[in-house]
Amino acid sequence: MKNQRQTTSAPKRTSHQIRIIGGQWKRSLISVVDADGLRPTPDRVRETVFNWLGHLFDRDWEHRRCLDLFAGSGALGWEAASRGVAQVTMTETNPAAVRQLQQVQEKLGAQQCRILRADAMAFLNQAVSRGERFDLIFLDPPFHHGWLEKVLPVCASLLTPSGLVYAEAETPLETGAFAWLDGWEVIRADKAGSVFFHILQRNTTAAAMSENQA
Repeated sequence: MKNQRQTTSAPKRTSHQIRIIGGQWKRSLISVVDADGLRPTPDRVRETVFNWLGHLFDRDWEHRRCLDLFAGSGALGWEAASRGVAQVTMTETNPAAVRQLQQVQEKLGAQQCRILRADAMAFLNQAVSRGERFDLIFLDPPFHHGWLEKVLPVCASLLTPSGLVYAEAETPLETGAFAWLDGWEVIRADKAGSVFFHILQRNTTAAAMSENQA
C-alpha cells in the first residue's frame, strides 16, 4: 500500500523482508526497500485474496496475464507469478523499489515477470493503444489521491471479458456509492485494519460493450 505523505528530510533506505505465501516459491523471503509509502499487502490479506481468486478462476492460473499497476514491493505480483500465471507486468515509479523488484526477479528466476518504471496512467493509455488485455489487474494505489476513479475506467478497456480487478481503498467500494463504479460489480470484499479490499468484475452489459468497442 502506498502513502503519499512527504517528509522534509530524505529517509534512510534500508530493507526488510516479506514471505511469499503460496505456489512454487511458497515461503521464499523477498526483500522490500523501505522507501516512503511502500507497504506490502499483509500476509493475511494476500492469503484471503488468493483464496478468492483461486476459486473464481477455478485454480486455472496457467493462461492468465496479470498487471500489478502500483507494484511497490511486488507482493501481489510475486504471489500471482508463484502460482504459475503466464505473465505478470509490474509498474512502479519509485526507482529504489524498481531496482529491488529487479533483484527479486533475478533471485527467483521469474522470467514471466515484466518490470517497468512507469507512471500508472501513462502505462495504461499506452497499453490500450497497443491492444493489451489482462485477466487480472491489481490496484493498490496511494490513498486520498483519487487514483481508483482515474484508473478504473481505463482498466475496463484492458480486461478480458471475464477479467477481475483487485482493489484496495480507504473506504468500502459499494455499487451505487460512486459514479465511477458504474458498470462494476463488487463480488468479494473484506476489511483489514483501516484498509478495505475488494474483487471487482465488469457487469455483463458493460463487459459486452467494452468487448465490442475493442
